[in-house]
Amino acid sequence: MDAQEQVQGQVIFLNGTSSSGKSSLAAELLATLDSVWFHLSVDAFNAMGSRREDLLDTPERLDLALGRMRRGFHRSIAGMAAAGNNVVVDHVLSEPWRLADCLDVLAGHDVVLVGVHCPLEELQRRETARGDRSAGIAAFQYDRVHVHRDYDVEVDTAAASTAECARAVRDFLATRVPGAPTAFDRLRAGRAA
Repeated sequence: MDAQEQVQGQVIFLNGTSSSGKSSLAAELLATLDSVWFHLSVDAFNAMGSRREDLLDTPERLDLALGRMRRGFHRSIAGMAAAGNNVVVDHVLSEPWRLADCLDVLAGHDVVLVGVHCPLEELQRRETARGDRSAGIAAFQYDRVHVHRDYDVEVDTAAASTAECARAVRDFLATRVPGAPTAFDRLRAGRAA
């Protein structure tokens, strides 16, 4: 393995509700960042699973399967970064255990946490227009996703274009102080205190 392969990749972690614009922002970042990046989406991981109703016939079985999938998703992020890949993550931290698991699994990785915001009315409009989501998912997640309240960068996809939001993330990456604690570092330290 050469020296370049031994360097860990960076993680840009987009957190927001369903329909907040995370996937569009991830695509814009991949198109405009200066090095090779990969988009890892929790929705894509979810889509890989079985759709047999007889296997997921109770809320308990569904929750168990989704929990295992999400824990695997978190570990795939760490694995990609550990192998030297830069990763843009598209996730919904709507349950406290998801953030706690990510803080543990991604310890030692360079993670930039981006809050992807959008007003509830716009989320509901987008959800209806998409037609591929159950109505009410964004509203259910709205008060849960950002409860930790600490980000390295925050964007509002209703107030700014996808290109402007991507530029805000790129500008942060270009101007951040090397070695300065990130939101993940602060959240991890706060949890330990």
